[in-house]
Order: sequence, then structure tokens, then C-alpha cells
Amino acid sequence: MEWKIALAGNPNCGKTTLFNALTGSNQYVGNWPGVTVEKKEGRLKGHRDVVIQDLPGIYSLSPYTLEEVVARGYLVNEKPNAILNIVDGTNIERNLYLTTQLIELGLPVVVAVNMMDLVQKNGDQVDLDRLGGALGCPVVPMSALKGEGGQQAAEQAMAAARSGQSGEHPHVFTGSVEHAIAHIEESLEGRVDGRYLRWYAIKVFERDEKVLAELDLPETLRAHLEEHIADCERELDDDAESIITNQRYTYISGVVERSVRKKSPSHALSASDKIDRVVTNRVLALPIFALVMFLVYYIAIGTVGTWATDWTNDGLFGDGWFLSGGSGYEDDKGAYEEASTVIDGYLSAAEAAGVDVSAFSEARETGMPEPAVLDAFLAQTGDLETEVYFYDDESGETTTQTIAAADFTSALSVTEPDPADYGTWINGIPAAVGNWLESVGCADWLSGLVVDGIIGGVGAVLGFVPQMLVLFLMLSLLEDVGYMARVAFIMDRIFRKFGLSGKSFIPMLVGSGCGVPGVMASRTIENERDRRMTIMTTCFVPCGAKMPIIALFAGALFGGSGLVAVSAYFIGVAAIILSGIILKKTRGFSGDPAPFVMELPPYHVPAARNVLRATWERGWSFIKRAGTVILASSILLWFLQGFGYVDGVFGMVENNDHSLLASVGSGIAFLFAPLGFGTWQAAVATLTGLIAKEEVVSTFGVLYSGNLSLEIARAYTPLAAYSFMIFNLLCAPCFAAMGAIKREMNSAKWTFAAIGYMCGFAYAASLMTYQLGGLILGQVPFGPGTLAAALCLTGLLFLLFRKNRNDENHLTIHTAAPAAAK
Repeated sequence: MEWKIALAGNPNCGKTTLFNALTGSNQYVGNWPGVTVEKKEGRLKGHRDVVIQDLPGIYSLSPYTLEEVVARGYLVNEKPNAILNIVDGTNIERNLYLTTQLIELGLPVVVAVNMMDLVQKNGDQVDLDRLGGALGCPVVPMSALKGEGGQQAAEQAMAAARSGQSGEHPHVFTGSVEHAIAHIEESLEGRVDGRYLRWYAIKVFERDEKVLAELDLPETLRAHLEEHIADCERELDDDAESIITNQRYTYISGVVERSVRKKSPSHALSASDKIDRVVTNRVLALPIFALVMFLVYYIAIGTVGTWATDWTNDGLFGDGWFLSGGSGYEDDKGAYEEASTVIDGYLSAAEAAGVDVSAFSEARETGMPEPAVLDAFLAQTGDLETEVYFYDDESGETTTQTIAAADFTSALSVTEPDPADYGTWINGIPAAVGNWLESVGCADWLSGLVVDGIIGGVGAVLGFVPQMLVLFLMLSLLEDVGYMARVAFIMDRIFRKFGLSGKSFIPMLVGSGCGVPGVMASRTIENERDRRMTIMTTCFVPCGAKMPIIALFAGALFGGSGLVAVSAYFIGVAAIILSGIILKKTRGFSGDPAPFVMELPPYHVPAARNVLRATWERGWSFIKRAGTVILASSILLWFLQGFGYVDGVFGMVENNDHSLLASVGSGIAFLFAPLGFGTWQAAVATLTGLIAKEEVVSTFGVLYSGNLSLEIARAYTPLAAYSFMIFNLLCAPCFAAMGAIKREMNSAKWTFAAIGYMCGFAYAASLMTYQLGGLILGQVPFGPGTLAAALCLTGLLFLLFRKNRNDENHLTIHTAAPAAAK
């Protein structure tokens, strides 16, 4: 027989921490049927016949939120064998409100008072025996964070489940209310499961619409029961639901007074309160938040994450690395790369000048060209000079140098260093696989597909996993310590000024990991207008999949600056605020934002297990996409960039400028030319970013051979790169997120409106960045592009500062002239 135990409790009570400790890796994560609320269940470690169901965090069993509807539906319809109710010992009075409702269900209940370590640290005392006696169920101590008491609580719940016996219902209600509920119980006998009789009776008294619809009572019985309810309302001069709430809290206050002893007076400030006086201060809150986010991105993108990513990109998915030795190799390799840059730049300039370079190129493939071949080539180039670009990996700076024939000849004498001559060298995956395929006589096309397509595309994305893991680790630390809940509170003050609710920041916070659950999290917003606006703007916040784009350009053109990554985050926040101002002045979104009420959990030392689990879950989700969507896309991209029509004949092409992919990219590249990245490669990368944002980097990995950072530095100016980054961060999200938007909007019109708005906003932002920024820096001449950017800026300012004619919260007084005297 399979036993089901439901974990129930308020948000932030430690329920999920306990669930992870009890089930370990034996978990299933999905969604509840028909909704997007996350469903977690798992097998109790050491007991394969016990299923633990982690219910959403709720404050009551009243159907005010989707989470409460889901939790109540499971408890009433699925009928678990027992309920393990997790109660926050530091805030026991509020938590017991749900406890009394769970006991009324008539199922075996075990109450686990969590955070007992903090209770004792505060000098407070909880008399568990007296508390259990008052509630009529077992009460056990626990500290989920320290891993103490959780297993004992689960075993107590198992014993209660096997006994099938529930305790006596506590005497919560008094006088006429108890009399009316008892009368309702009598009337419902035989109509509902006997165990749930008390709970149904209370819900009928509260006039719970869902329960009344489920029971479908005859009109005569309904009218009879309504008389008893109305009598109570008249006697107590209040509505039925408020009467139940007030008497429930009166009962809880008495239980707490008898069972809990507080060392400090109720008005004394806790350690969390003292910290909040600083971090949520009206003046200091935003600077502290900005500093915290800068440190997060600086560590992830600028220091620790970059060191690991450099090794992954240059070593594991690059040429390889030294197990020992290696002194002098980097200098010689740098000299060879500079020489190669000179040679390639000179050959490109010669070909552009009309010189036939084919004979020299063919001779060079077999080694150093014969003097006669070289002399013949130089005779054609004459005094040709050209500029070449050199990229410094450490500083991220790009410099230019004018070269002539003498520089070209000197560069030809530089030979490629063999790393094996410098120490113990381990080949990277591309080189190792390439050498093996060559040794077994693999066809060139298949070798190119595996090395350049699959390894090059997937490896370009996986190379940034270390940075992402560090970022996810930092964010998980902030979440677990309790700071991110404060950020939502801080942002509510700001958002509300611009027409958004603090509730909108929760989906955006979730969306920093992945846009799909971020969009889904908008369901917690009851106001339809605010919910739609949140869906339209949530994906502006950089998600984990966009981090490789930021890391690639920050490393290639900005020296790995953490400021670039931080600016990307705050550009997303700015886009949300600006959108809030603009959209709130339109008919579809006008009105006051919904009120925001949120519990701020106490600060505590983060639990290593929780932080690492959250980091791994986010990281593993990204890695799985690399092994599925990105793998398939990389194979398709390699085919499209490797094949095309040359002289009317279809086949493999040596220059991917003649490929099928180049034809597609060239057809749309003109759209992005005003934004500073009008090449077919950039157009294709942007297009594939709609499949998955990681595809942007993967596409570059397939299209550009060699050192990706070096190729990016050659192809883009810093301003063009920043413009490209802004557009890809703000434009329409990946297909998966678009699907989530469609489901949440439940309207094709609103879905297209959301995607169109994001693309339009991204285009305007990128256009203004490149054209106006280039005009100020002297990099872009005045022309149609700058004029269009100026018009965009003017339009943006108009939309921001125009009068809100759709404001519903104003008083209009109509006056009429007095009738003329006759």
C-alpha cells in the first residue's frame, strides 16, 4: 500500500527545505493539472511506499489565490493519509491560522514547529505538550535548516497515517456560531465524507462559493441554513467570513498565550528588523541593491566566473591546456597569432585590390611558399598598404596597425609553436576528436559536422556554464539568506510610482533564472491589466540563457568588465519602468496598480545544501538545453553554412559567404544595419536567438572558426557590440517563453501585441544607442539613421511625459449654465 503525506504550511516556513531533506533526489517536479503552479512530490528516503507531497505555500484554505485553490483541492479531493503541517516557531500565531483549518479537515495532522533553534536563540520558549493538547494533535520540534527533527516529524506523520485516527477538533468557535455550524453539520451528514464534515460546515457558514457550487444543495435547505447564518451576522453585527476569522484569531491568541513565552516584549526589534532598517531604508535601499548586484555580476562575469570560463573555452573546448610546464608558450602563440593576422589582412587587402591570390594561397597550404612564388605575388601588390586589427585578450582592447609588404614577408617567417615542445600538453575536445576522426579516415564533411558544427556550436555555449553557475550560486545565496524578498519590497516603492505593482517584481525575479517560469509566475497577480503588463515586460530582465551573450561581448570587447553585465541587468529594469509609464497611459492598462502584501522572512545563514541544490537545478536545466535544442540547431546551422550554390551547382562551399545561411541572413541584414550590426552573421545569430537565446553564441561558434572572442573583436566595434547586446536582451524571447506568454495571455491578439511591443522597444533602444551614441563619439555620421533615432527619442519622451487621459482616478465636475429667464 502507498501512503501519502502532504506537507502544508505558510510561505517561507521551511517546508521546501524539509521536503528536499526528506526526499533527496527522489523527486518529481511538474505542474498541477490545468495550472502553472509547480507540483513537487517525492519518495521518503528509506521508505519507498511513502509519497511526500510538497503543497504550495499558503496562508489559509480560502480560495483567494491559485496556490490556495490547488492546495485545498489536493487535500479535499486526493485525501492524503496524513498532513505534516510546518509552523514557523518565530511567528507562531500567524501560522496557526492555517493549522486550525487543516485540523478541521478531519485528517490525521502532525504539527512540526520549525526554526526552534532561532526560538531558543531569541530566548523564547514553546511548550509543545501544551500546544499539542490545545490543538488536539501531536506537535514536534524541528530545525529544517540544521537538519534536526525532520526525520522524526516524518516518522510521526507516518504513524498518524497508519493509525488513521485524527484528534478531537479544538473548540475554536463559541456561542451562536458553534450552534449554527453544528446545525449545518447535521444538515450535511450523508452528503460529504464524514471526515470532512466539520470543514464543509464552516465553509458553508462562510458562504464559500466553490464549496456551495460543489455541494449543490437544494434551494429549501440552502434557505434554511442561510437563516442560521444571517441570525449570527445580526447578533454579532458582522459578515459571516469576518466572524469566523475573528473567532479563529481569538482562539489562537489564547492558545499562544498559554503555550508560548517571549523573552523580549512584542515591540522589541529583532536582528532582522535592525538589518532591514538599513537595507530597506528609503535613501540607502537602492544604492545597496545596486552595489549588491554589481558585486554579484562582477564576481560571476569579471573574476571567478571568468577564470573558469577562460579555461573551459580556451582549454576544454579550445586547443587544450598544459598539465605541467608551458612557460613561454603563450608569448610565442601570441606572436604567431599576430603574424597570422598580418598575413590574412594583407591577403584580403590584395584580393580586394584585384590581385590574384589563389596561386600564393595554394603554395602556402603546403608550407612556406617558394621564393619565386612569393616574389611574383609581391610584384603584383607593389606598395600596397592596409590596416589590420589586433585584439588583446587581457585588456580586451583592439588596436590597429598599418602594414606593408615588408611586414607581410616578416610574418611569413613566424612558425606555429607546438605546445608539446613546452611541457605536458592535453588536447582540448575539438583537437582530440578531430585527430581521432582523421586517424580513422573519416570523411571531411563528417569531421566538419562533428568538430565545427556539434562541438563548435554546443561547446561555445557550454563554455559559459562556469560563469552561469557562479551567477546562479550568488543569486541562490541572496535568496536563501532572505535578501531577495527585501528587493521585491524595495522595488514596490519604485514600481508603484510608475504604475506597476511590487507583485510584478516577483515574476521578474523568477525570470532572472528562466523567462518561462517568470511568465508563469504572473498568475499570482489578480488584476488582469497588471498581469498582462507584467507578462509583456518580464522577459526584459536578462535570464540565464542571455548570460552567454553578455559574457561573450563583455569578454571580447570590454575586458570582461563586470559593469557591462550590471548595466545589462539595469537596462532591463529601466525598460520595465519605462514600459510601465508608457503602457499605464493607454486605455488597456490604465488604473491604479494592485496592492502588494508580502511576508519578509527573517535573515538566516544560508544552508549549503539548499543553495547548491538551487544552483544545480538552474545550471542543469541550461545544460540539458545545450544537449537537445542547441545540439539540433548546431547541426542544422552547420549544414546551412557549409552548403550552398556556386555557379549554379549545389554542394559544400569553402567560403560560407556563399552558403544557404548567408543567403537567408543577407536577406534580413538590412534591417539591422541602422543598429550597427548589418552583417549576415549577426542577422542569423539574432534570428536563431528566437529558438533559444543561447543559440546566439552557438551560432557565432559555428560561423566563426578559431578564437571566438578574437573573431568577435574583429567583427564589431564596442558600440556596435553593445547595441547588438541590447537588442538581443530586450527583443522577443525564445520560442518556449513565447509559448508561455500565449498560455498566460490566453489570447492571440495579446500574444502578438506583447511580442511586437518587445521587438519594437528593443529596436528603438538599440537604434538610439548606436546612432546617437555614435554621433556623440564621432563614430557615426549624421544621416537617416540618426534622424530616425532622434525621432524615436522624441517619441519616447512624448509617451513618457504626456498627460494620462485614461486615468480612472480623477474627479470630473459637469456644470450647466442656468436657464435664461423668461
